[in-house]
Amino acid sequence: MEEKLRLAVLDMNNNVPNQGMRCIREIVAEYEGQLIWDEFDVRAKNEVPDLSYDLYICSGGPGSPLDGGEWKDRFFSLIDTAWQHNQTSDDKKYFFFICHSFQMACEHFELGELAPRKSTSFGVYPVHHTKAGLSDPILSNLPDPYYAVDSRDWQLIQPNDEVFEEHGALILSLEKIRTHVEYERAIMAVRFSEEFIGTQFHPEADPVGMKVHFEKQENRDKVIKNFGEEKYNNMMEHLDDPDKIALTHSTILPTFIESSIQKLNERLVLS
Repeated sequence: MEEKLRLAVLDMNNNVPNQGMRCIREIVAEYEGQLIWDEFDVRAKNEVPDLSYDLYICSGGPGSPLDGGEWKDRFFSLIDTAWQHNQTSDDKKYFFFICHSFQMACEHFELGELAPRKSTSFGVYPVHHTKAGLSDPILSNLPDPYYAVDSRDWQLIQPNDEVFEEHGALILSLEKIRTHVEYERAIMAVRFSEEFIGTQFHPEADPVGMKVHFEKQENRDKVIKNFGEEKYNNMMEHLDDPDKIALTHSTILPTFIESSIQKLNERLVLS
């Protein structure tokens, strides 16, 4: 019987209720025939996996990406160990970073300025490919622009071109074009290396589950109170569109998992 590959899911939510982990679990469950997976509560319980896993998916989470503690040191140590391992071994480790963990990875690799936004970005927005994004194996099947669920108070701007070049990293996506403001467009997706990739937005977002969640009165009222009824109605409309969030949900993380599995299995055949 073919040995299953191992996946570690890193929960960065610090015990704050969220939809992201549910969505990640449901996507991962589709691959139970090929993967066995474990979940790690990084921030609340200081749980960080070792390097025995093949794939790692790191979730989003609340708060400042600059805050930390022992868990953050251990998280960065895992990233460094995996990065160095990939430089010298054919037995690669594949990472996907989402939102909060994406911000932390960008900070750790010093890819640019990590700064607070003037106001919270919340809703469904267009995301634009860069030239590199148009040909990236994870994103190339999405249109330009594609749509994503965005929920953040921080952003990566002012990319450090020297560091990008040194690491061989690529900017894959930028936030929506805003001609009415002077602010720099945030970086929304980065390929850190062939094995490491991340997005500022939430590619795991499931339109069906999110619609059920935000149709509940308490959640509807909270969004309208914080962001207005127009933003709420716009978000719900986008959730119904099969060419928007549904397409992003069915493309990015599944493609990451499937392409990683394929490469790892090819390595096993050759070894």
